[in-house]
Amino acid sequence: MFSKACEYGIKASIYIARESIGGNRVNLKQIADSINSPEAYTAKILQQLVKHGVIHSVKGKMGGFEVDPSLLSEIKLVHIIKAIDGDGLYHSCVLGLNECDAKRPCALHKRIFMIRKDLQHMLEVTSMNDLIDDIDNGLAFLKH
Repeated sequence: MFSKACEYGIKASIYIARESIGGNRVNLKQIADSINSPEAYTAKILQQLVKHGVIHSVKGKMGGFEVDPSLLSEIKLVHIIKAIDGDGLYHSCVLGLNECDAKRPCALHKRIFMIRKDLQHMLEVTSMNDLIDDIDNGLAFLKH
């Protein structure tokens, strides 16, 4: 459903947010290790998340990545996905056709419409706090 980069971006954001709640900044190596991602690839993903304001980067010896814990209820999944993958999830053709819309629909266009609406709603209302709560309460996990 999401690109590999987006999957890593979501996991990295959750990891950074959980650490930030505890008052910790995390470095690239810690993040890459925690999400099982190559460091160079993770660095590119983190740059996108910083550029779009999902996470914050602090330079220097005591630097690293963090999120303001007071903003965790405002950071929604949609912010992470748009930062990494854009909004093609809502608009691109599920069959990969160049021309696909309500006027010239592909074979799945009408069938996927409501699923996309539901997905869009879920991404727009699910916050980092929601995801962290699920992990902390044992309802979800980040890593096997």
